[in-house]
Amino acid sequence: MFGTAATAAVLGLLTPLSGCGAFEDGASGSGTLRLVAAEYGDNPANSSKVFWEKVTRDFTAAHPGVEVEVQLLPWADIDREVTRMVKAGKAPDMALMGSYSDFAAQGKLYPAEDLLPVTAEANFLQPLAEAGTVGTTLYGLPFVASSRRLFYNETLMNQAGVKAPKTWTELRNAAKALKDKGVKYPYALPLGPEEAHAEAMIWELSNGGGYADSAGNYNLASDQNIQTFQWLKDNLVTPGLTGPVPPSKLNRADAFAAFTRGEVGMLNGYPSLVHEARAKGIRVGTVSMPVSDDLGPGENPPTVGVADWMMAFRQNGNAEQIGMFLDFVYQDKNLSDFANRYHLLPSTVSAARSPAGGGLDAVDADFLTALRTARLYPVNEPSWMAVSDTIKRNIGRAVEPTGDPKTVLDDIAAKAADAGEKD
Repeated sequence: MFGTAATAAVLGLLTPLSGCGAFEDGASGSGTLRLVAAEYGDNPANSSKVFWEKVTRDFTAAHPGVEVEVQLLPWADIDREVTRMVKAGKAPDMALMGSYSDFAAQGKLYPAEDLLPVTAEANFLQPLAEAGTVGTTLYGLPFVASSRRLFYNETLMNQAGVKAPKTWTELRNAAKALKDKGVKYPYALPLGPEEAHAEAMIWELSNGGGYADSAGNYNLASDQNIQTFQWLKDNLVTPGLTGPVPPSKLNRADAFAAFTRGEVGMLNGYPSLVHEARAKGIRVGTVSMPVSDDLGPGENPPTVGVADWMMAFRQNGNAEQIGMFLDFVYQDKNLSDFANRYHLLPSTVSAARSPAGGGLDAVDADFLTALRTARLYPVNEPSWMAVSDTIKRNIGRAVEPTGDPKTVLDDIAAKAADAGEKD
């Protein structure tokens, strides 16, 4: 599982919203829709509950007779729980979570064309719409998204006498200068099981690799990917430029927390980290991910983009009512309100630039620019959930002292092939 808000906190907020009775997995009343949504907040004060209460109340006021019950689940549980509901024949009408393609492959989802007008489909940012499409049909409706950029602590970089790097060699040299100044994590490399697949893909893309080839097939053990992890091991990990915690044990949340404490010189991050770090008094700069020195002049590989997905299940046959609700939720003011709460990016062209949503601040605008050409995980491949889990649990071994990048990547590729055969 991966969510752009990247929270797995259990908040004690996981009941249906006020005004709705507790719902079990059974079919809802004829005038009631059921939405199971991930909880994006990490404490009661910023719970998603506030947003969904207002949106469902406003929707029912505009569409008397149609109510929406919302159940919030933590990111750690939602994939498993929704899968359980679907297998039991008790699917909700809608779900908002980190994956969709396995349900699409089972024929469980409505295509977007059955729910939204063509103009609404065309309004999704192109990389997100492509990732939400299986074959030629859009099933996963992108809701909020983020992209990744290289973050650096301006104060620490100035003290070390280095500038933001543009190439891998410049990044290595900057990390060495930061280490010489006593910085705890010159470059934080989180390849722990929480979110290793994101960090790995960022580095692979910056060397012309990635998880899939141009035809969309897995290409996990490509020459470029093997070269990437060999470089990381030889140039950052072995010389001790990644900090006191082995990358295979360092999780994203811990790396981010260290950055907000002023202990990290550089790391890859997403929009909300800028705001969190600046609130702690950290002077933050962001740039595009440095590229491999082996890439040709003018080559600008994409960064990683991540989205969360709204999907609609066929089981209860409420396509018309679901379409009405989704059309309401995806209005610029509603989508922008949700995105702004968590410093994420709205998934539509109009919400990103609309005065109705307040537009984007300068920080988020840079991430939006990156998102427009970003490469997303192959979420439209039904085996992706299993493959991403394999990557998260194993890729860190490639840079361990006794690890061999080729052996590790070949092993991951073999497991991915097995997962694809089981679809």
